[in-house]
Amino acid sequence: MPSIDGMETNCEWSTGQQAQDYGTTLLEDDAVVLRESEPEDFEVLAPWWNDPRWAVLQQRVIKPRPSQHLADMFASWCVNRPESGEAGFSIFEKATGALVGHVTLYGGTLPHRAADLSIMIGPEYVDKGLGTRAVKLMCGYGFKELGLHRVALKVAAFNSRAKRAYEKSGFILEGRERGAYFHDGKFHDQLVYGLLADEYFSTGA
Repeated sequence: MPSIDGMETNCEWSTGQQAQDYGTTLLEDDAVVLRESEPEDFEVLAPWWNDPRWAVLQQRVIKPRPSQHLADMFASWCVNRPESGEAGFSIFEKATGALVGHVTLYGGTLPHRAADLSIMIGPEYVDKGLGTRAVKLMCGYGFKELGLHRVALKVAAFNSRAKRAYEKSGFILEGRERGAYFHDGKFHDQLVYGLLADEYFSTGA
């Protein structure tokens, strides 16, 4: 363990290169990159949000909104406040540079350090594994850089694609909220998933 004037420290890095290696992989992997969101990103995200075919999978009420209203909403999700355990990024495909979605952590304040995760992937980019990769990166950012203890999310029980992605990312099914969604004149269940920091790190991430 490194020492300063004979006193032991808890520093795990001994070189600047180790720190830079960490920074290099914090927000990207072989396939996706998480970057700050720009106004032009919101113009791409808005039609995805308003498309009823996809809105039904993650919105409580399908209600298309004006582009400017959605731009303001997305912008509010991207005010990165590390001290509050909150962050929002646009998701880009590394190979093409295309914007493929958006991911957010919110509500991770002290003392609980428990944040909620929300993600949206564009229709033409689903079933490519990009969402799963983005979720893993965002959880890593939350645990490694924001000091979160828990990341949770909720998903409609009928959203089988999203459930598979979250389970591949290490999330554990914790409960079921019965009749929490109302679509097509019927009530549908909502599932609660959670991932703790020690569970994340136990995978060797």
